[in-house]
Amino acid sequence: MATPDGPDSNPGFDTSQPTIARVYDALLGGKDNFAADREGAALYLKYVPDAGRCAIENREALVKGVHYLVREAGIDQFLDIGSGLPTQKNTHEAAQEINPNARVAYVDNDPIVLAHGRALLATNNSTIVVTADLREPQGILNNEEIKTHLDFSRPMALMIVGIHMHFHDDEKPDEWVRTIMDRLAPGSYLFITDFVDTGEPLQKGMERAGLESLGNGWIRTPERIEQHFLGMPLVPPGLDFLARWFPEDPDGDVPATEDLEPYQRILMAGLAKKA
Repeated sequence: MATPDGPDSNPGFDTSQPTIARVYDALLGGKDNFAADREGAALYLKYVPDAGRCAIENREALVKGVHYLVREAGIDQFLDIGSGLPTQKNTHEAAQEINPNARVAYVDNDPIVLAHGRALLATNNSTIVVTADLREPQGILNNEEIKTHLDFSRPMALMIVGIHMHFHDDEKPDEWVRTIMDRLAPGSYLFITDFVDTGEPLQKGMERAGLESLGNGWIRTPERIEQHFLGMPLVPPGLDFLARWFPEDPDGDVPATEDLEPYQRILMAGLAKKA
């Protein structure tokens, strides 16, 4: 898809304001973004010069998590909420390169994701894209396309990757996730990445960039992020910085936290399993 610079070139979308999916796309070096989104990405780069590398690490963590879920946990269906635009390898590619029959339902509230995704996935019968919002979890659960595509009587993975930071705690986003997890079968997984607050200046810079560009993007302590998992046990190595998080090899050698670059101490990842 071309990258137009104004609303008149794509009247189906409001391109005058940045969106999460398109700013993330711009940080990843994608082409499905507009001038307002590139301005938003520039704000991230102003406060966090390696923001693009953070976005790439987040996508790499997604792939690590999906590979674990397919290869080690035997998961073959994924409900990916806030999926964004498929600039880099995305959930369906990571899953289907191991299990071609893995089924993926992408959910995003940005209509450009639906348009782009459906065009890209026109020949992929194992993957769908729907427009819906995590703020209305019942609407996701009642969506007929999702209910037809995924088997809720069997375990699946709920992907909330790089999304929690865009909701303030006052909105109670954990309760939206709980509503969905309550409907999933035992043996299902919850996969989350989030901005972390361990007191470092660059973490505050990431929060400031998000608040100035998108009006959201809050950082949270590791203890608060663990609460996102609703009390479910975490898969080893637990919650950790992305560069140290390898669920397929939790006992392998990883860099010490103090040896990470500052930008590598902005995001954490974790996986939890429903009993």
